[in-house]
Amino acid sequence: MPAAEFLDSNVVIYAYGNDMRKKACALDLLATTPTVSTQVFNETVSVLRRKNMLADNRLDSVVNDLAAYLTVVQVELVTIKRAVALMIKHQLSYYDALIVATALEAGCTTLYSEDLQHGQVFDGSLRVINPFLS
Repeated sequence: MPAAEFLDSNVVIYAYGNDMRKKACALDLLATTPTVSTQVFNETVSVLRRKNMLADNRLDSVVNDLAAYLTVVQVELVTIKRAVALMIKHQLSYYDALIVATALEAGCTTLYSEDLQHGQVFDGSLRVINPFLS
């Protein structure tokens, strides 16, 4: 049975940040064993390194820890093609469309993201929730 929840990169990144309210929310969501994609891993490592949120020698343990607790799906060519269609149809950035496409293909019904429109529904089955709204 597919996981119902998918996390965008921004949610995972907040788990390592200094904003305690967002960090607590992100950690709570991570504890539910949600689905993420390889794109989420790539973006998380890139941001943690670029913003000096963690030392380089800790990034490998971040990847290992996340992989141990999350359901990880691969971004495939078919996902990329679907993302392009979603990008055009919904006027999304390519990387946001790729997150949506991967969540849809994983069978998720909720996408937690700060970057997309709260409440928006894609393909009649995937609802965007901004978990950081007060």
